[in-house]
Amino acid sequence: MKRFLLFYLILVTTSAFSQNIPVTKKVSSTFEKHDLKINDDYSWLENLKSEEVSNWVNAQNAYTNTAFEKINIAKIATKIKEYNFLSSNSLPIKIGKYFYANYRKDKSQPASLYFRKSLNENAIELINPFKIYKDENVILDNFYPSKNSSLIAYKVSIDGSDRMEIRFSNIDTREVLKDILKDSKFSNVAWHNDKGVFYKKNSNKNVIAKDSTYQLYYHKIGTNQTDDQLIYDVSEKGSYIDFFTTKNRLFITETSKDELSKSMYFINLNDESFTKEIIYENDTTGFTYLGYLDNKIYISTKEYDWGEVRCFDIKNKTEIKQIIPQIYNNLLVGTYFYENYIVCKYKTIESYFLRVYDANGNFIRKFDSPESMNFSIRFFDSETKDLYVTFYSHVISAQNFKLNFETGEVRHFYNDYIKPLPTIFPLNHFITKKITFKSRDNKDVPITIIHKKDLVLDGTNPTLLKAYGGFGSVSSPGFDTGLLYFLDQGGVYAFAEIRGGGEKGLKWHQDGKASKKMNSFNDFIDASEFLIKEKYTSPNKLAITGGSYGGLVVGVAITQRPELYKVAIPKMGVFDMLTYSDYSVGKYHLDEFGDPNNKTDFNYLLNYSPYNNLKESVNYPTTLIITSENDDRVPPFNSYKFTAALQNRENQKNPIFLKTLSNSGHYGKVSTYQNRINETAEFYGFLLYYLKN
Repeated sequence: MKRFLLFYLILVTTSAFSQNIPVTKKVSSTFEKHDLKINDDYSWLENLKSEEVSNWVNAQNAYTNTAFEKINIAKIATKIKEYNFLSSNSLPIKIGKYFYANYRKDKSQPASLYFRKSLNENAIELINPFKIYKDENVILDNFYPSKNSSLIAYKVSIDGSDRMEIRFSNIDTREVLKDILKDSKFSNVAWHNDKGVFYKKNSNKNVIAKDSTYQLYYHKIGTNQTDDQLIYDVSEKGSYIDFFTTKNRLFITETSKDELSKSMYFINLNDESFTKEIIYENDTTGFTYLGYLDNKIYISTKEYDWGEVRCFDIKNKTEIKQIIPQIYNNLLVGTYFYENYIVCKYKTIESYFLRVYDANGNFIRKFDSPESMNFSIRFFDSETKDLYVTFYSHVISAQNFKLNFETGEVRHFYNDYIKPLPTIFPLNHFITKKITFKSRDNKDVPITIIHKKDLVLDGTNPTLLKAYGGFGSVSSPGFDTGLLYFLDQGGVYAFAEIRGGGEKGLKWHQDGKASKKMNSFNDFIDASEFLIKEKYTSPNKLAITGGSYGGLVVGVAITQRPELYKVAIPKMGVFDMLTYSDYSVGKYHLDEFGDPNNKTDFNYLLNYSPYNNLKESVNYPTTLIITSENDDRVPPFNSYKFTAALQNRENQKNPIFLKTLSNSGHYGKVSTYQNRINETAEFYGFLLYYLKN
C-alpha cells in the first residue's frame, strides 16, 4: 500500500511538473469602498519582498521559459543583429562646445557616453558607467554639461528604478568627481554656471509608495549632499515642480495637485540669497511652457486645439501676444529656439514638417520630411545657419541631413566618422499606409499600417496591433530591427492613434480621459475590427501589444472582447485600476483616470479595470505578461495579480505566461546590447510562434 501511495505521489508530481503551470493559492480577501465589497483573492502578491512571492515569480518565469524553449530565439537574434550591423546611426547632439553620443564597445556592458570637439574627430570615451560601478545593470540615463563645458553631470539608474544617482566628471581630464547625489527622481539637472546644480530629491522610504518628490535643492560642486541648500519645497501642498536655468536665472514652475492651476517664479542667480520673484501665481487658463528668449517667456495655451505660440515679458504677464497662430489639422509637436529663430515641428496624419520663423513670428521657410519619416533635431550651427537633423521611420534607419535657414538648401550629411549606408531593404520593399478608420461613434481615428509590398491581404496574415493613447502623449515612429524581422516574415504591423493621446490635438486627449476613458479603449477595439474587416488579418491571426498605459489598453481589450485576439503581450501595465492611485505616480494621474475615492469615478473605473472584469467562463487569448521586478512607476504586482487571476480559472485553456525581468525597471531589460537583442528576439519569436500555431 505504501509503495502504491508513493508511486501515486510520484505520478501526480511528475504530471504537474510536466505541465509546469505554477500553482497560485487563493487567499480570500475583500475591501469595502462606496458601499461595495470588492474581492481580491491575490492581494498577497503585493508583498513584493516576501519569500513566498519571490518563489512564485521564479516558478512563473520557469514556466514561461518552457514556451521560449520551443522557439529558435538564437536564430531570430542573429538576424536582428545582422539588421543592426547594416543600420546607419544618427548624428550626435551638440550641447555647449561639444558633440555627444552613446556607443557600446563591449556588448556585454552598458553604453558609454562619448564626445567630440568637432564632427570631424574621432569620439572619445567620457563616461563609462561600468568602470564606475562594476555592474552591468547600471545604465546612464541622461547627461548635462555645465555652462562652459568644463564639467558634466549625469544621472545613472542602478537597478532600473526611477530614483537615480547624479554623478559628475571633468570633461577635459575625464576624472570622476567625488560628488554623489542620491535619491533624485523625475528630475532634470540644471547648472548654475559651473558652480553647482539644481535637482529634485525624493524622500520615499518605500519605493512603490505614493511618490514624494517635493523638494528642489542646490548642490555646490565639491561639497557633501548633506550640505545642499533647499530652494523650493511643496511637501505640504503635494504639487509638482519643474525647473530650468538660462541666462543666469533659475525658473521654477509649480503645478497644483489637481493640475488646475500653475505658478511660475524666477531667481536671479547673481543673488546668492536665491530670492524668489513672482512671474505669475495660480494661473488657471492652462498653458504649456515652450521656451525663453530675450526676457520673454514663450507658451502654448489651451485656447487653440492644434497648438500655437505666444509670448510675454518676464516682468509683465498681462501683455500676452500670439506670434505664431495654430495651423488647423497640423499639430505643433515641438518648438525650438536658436538665436533669433523659432523652429516649429508639426505633425499631420500623413507626415511631419518644419516651419522656421524669426523671433517675432515672421515666417521664413518650410522643410518637409520624406514620406512616412519622422525626424529628430540634433543641433544648430549658428555660423552656417544649418540645422542638422536625422530622419528615420519604422523601416528605414537614420538618414542625416542639414537644412540651411537662409537658402533653403537640403543636403545629406556624412564624414569619415558618420558614414552613409544603403537601406537594409529597397525603399519600396514595404508599404506604409497612413489612413483613418471610423470609430463606433463616427470619429476618424488615424492608423499606420505597414507590410511587405507583395503581401496578399486575404485575412491570413499574422498581425500586430499596438497603441498608447494616454496623457495626451503624441506617439511617433521609431526604427526597430525586430519589427523588420516580423515584417519580412510576412507580418502586418499597425499602430492606432486612439483618443486619450494627443495626436489630433488637445480635444483628442480630452475625449479619451477620465469619464470618457472608454473612448480610448473602444477606439483600440474598433481598430482591431477594422483590420479584420479589411482582410489584413483575422481573429486567429491578430496579436496586440502596448507598454505602460498601453499595457492597460491591452488588458481592457482582452477582457472586453477576447474573441478578437489570438495573442496579447502587455508590458509593464497597470491592471488593478481600483487601487492605482495608492502607489508610486498614481496620485499624479487622478485627472487622467478619475479618483477612486470619488464614488462616481470609482464605479467608472470598476467598469473597465482588467483585474476586476475577468469572467470565469471565458477562455482568454494566449497572453504573455511582461513586467520588471524594480519597476517603481507601475508596481509589478499589477502583472502578478492579473496573471494569477487569468491562470487560475477552470475554463482558461490558452496558456497565460508571466515574464518578470530581473535587475530592471519600467523600460525593461535594456542595460546591455545582448539584453536588448534577447528581449526583442523573444518578443517577436513568441509572437510569430503563437500566431502561426
